[in-house]
Amino acid sequence: MPNYEYTKWDGSQQFQPLSAEQIFDKLSEYVLEYGENILRRLEDLDPEQQDLLNLLVKEGYIEPDEKGQFRVSPKGVRRVEEKALHELFQIFQRDSMGKHDTGLRGAGQVLHEDSKPYEYGDALANLNLHETLKNALIRQQTQGIQSDDVVRGPTRHGAPAPGAPAKTGRAARPIGIEPEDLVVYDTEYQTTCATVVLLDMSGSMARFGKFYHAKKVAMALQALVRTRYPQDFLQVVGFYTYASPLSERDLIRCGPKPVSIFNSRVFLRIPLDNPPSFVPEHFTNIQAGLRFARRALGRQPCQNKQVIVVTDGEPTAHLEDREIVLIYPPAERTAQRTLEEVVRCASEGIRLSSFALIEDSFYLGLVNFV
Repeated sequence: MPNYEYTKWDGSQQFQPLSAEQIFDKLSEYVLEYGENILRRLEDLDPEQQDLLNLLVKEGYIEPDEKGQFRVSPKGVRRVEEKALHELFQIFQRDSMGKHDTGLRGAGQVLHEDSKPYEYGDALANLNLHETLKNALIRQQTQGIQSDDVVRGPTRHGAPAPGAPAKTGRAARPIGIEPEDLVVYDTEYQTTCATVVLLDMSGSMARFGKFYHAKKVAMALQALVRTRYPQDFLQVVGFYTYASPLSERDLIRCGPKPVSIFNSRVFLRIPLDNPPSFVPEHFTNIQAGLRFARRALGRQPCQNKQVIVVTDGEPTAHLEDREIVLIYPPAERTAQRTLEEVVRCASEGIRLSSFALIEDSFYLGLVNFV
């Protein structure tokens, strides 16, 4: 907890109002934690607070949508992502260059400490000019010694000593470069990666700020991919009773689904084609999230594909044909359907990483499932 020291103001300190950036940073923290409800309440600000809202609109951090309701602008989204990334990776400002490195060699970033003879197809932009000229000079000198005869000058006064070579009178020859002289910098193979982040939006994620911190990590990952790996594919998907993709703007304003039924035991079947007017959405359908991720990654041409799952509980919902089955407490039936989807992902070469947010030390069910 931060420590504060209070003293009597003596009038010597000049009041400094918050800048638009500072005001938006404060507002964005509340939006991240409580979702779009904070944005809806901006319409009910007092007249004194309206000036702050106008300042944020003027500076382009928030904007009205087509319905007249306020939303975070693209400029605001970028600031939230970059701020989250800066908080997680303090070295980001000094390490903005980088790609996915491997131990293989191939087209990629230049490595100036390694060179190799030129091969047909190598990029001449990677030409090691110093080594190339040195090779050409050595070759010409070797050829010159082998082809030029030694010329001996006269022996009169002022002439070269007997046996000494005389000047030939020829100008210095230019350096001619042959194909065998070419040397290029070696490069390190760099590849692309397609990633889907599955973010648990079930009702229990609202406890202890779990969803707030998980969301900040997802936003930091978006900023990292956009700035350092622009060729990569990244999609954030929220899973609850259903699963749906989240845009950058959706991610900022979304929140866990509120618990809508409080029965100690639940067994429900929800038809997908004709659902009822009320569907409890706070359940955990990891299977639906994995299925969405697998299909999204299947459309990507790259070979490196991964799914990152962030969850705080065992699955309590799964799909059977055209129905969603909700079961609580967690059942073996749901776990089996979920693990079948895991097998499908693995068979398609998708790497799966799971992050379990455990709030109770005695709760081993999620640990065993992961």
